[in-house]
Amino acid sequence: MTIEVCLESIASVLAAEQGGADRVEFCADLFEGGTTPSLGAFKTARSRSSIAMNVMIRPRGGDFCYSDLEFEAMKEDVRLFREAGCDGIVFGILTADGQIDVQRSAELIALARPCSVTFHRAFDMTVDASRSLETLIGLGVDRVLTSGMEATVGEGIQTLRSLVEQAGDKIIVMPGCGITERNFASIHQQVGAKEYHVFLPGTYESSMAFRPDHIYMGGMLRQPEFSISHTDPARVKTITALQGGLV
Repeated sequence: MTIEVCLESIASVLAAEQGGADRVEFCADLFEGGTTPSLGAFKTARSRSSIAMNVMIRPRGGDFCYSDLEFEAMKEDVRLFREAGCDGIVFGILTADGQIDVQRSAELIALARPCSVTFHRAFDMTVDASRSLETLIGLGVDRVLTSGMEATVGEGIQTLRSLVEQAGDKIIVMPGCGITERNFASIHQQVGAKEYHVFLPGTYESSMAFRPDHIYMGGMLRQPEFSISHTDPARVKTITALQGGLV
């Protein structure tokens, strides 16, 4: 069983490794669901960690129907991160009618090899789960991250079970979204997947002593300025400790 941790900072990569995770999905801006991280952040993390690192290729938040300019940026990012030593590429591209964009996906897959390829939760925004899975199998995608076409894995259990059965050994179905150390064992018993995607944050206090309270660096919907989120290694350890006892 493989545990992948979703995260957005160098410190979180090190924390996930400390906690015993098998792999990380390195992103930026998880508030938007994850976008492409900076190359500098990835290279710094890569130089300090030996954990397997997959990189999110997503030029912006929002939908997964991209302009020609956005797609060009995605191709360039795939090339840069592959050359920088990532283990895998994570992306998702759809057509306007909710289908997998086969042509563009094939282009990114060809650029990404020999890195592994994950199709992310754009899958959950497609019209038909079973048909979309067969499309990804045909494209040669290594794994698909999915919550079972629902807001969380807990709500998508039935679909996830069906997708795992349909996938067999042709593609890895990796449940993700809403999995915690409290429900992990129960979800695995119901779904029986080979890989799981988790987000296990903690917070630590900013080192700033001077804290003006009338200036904000974000918009009206904002997170606390002096509380910083990062992966909690203790939470990761709790889940990885369960791996050996689950079959």
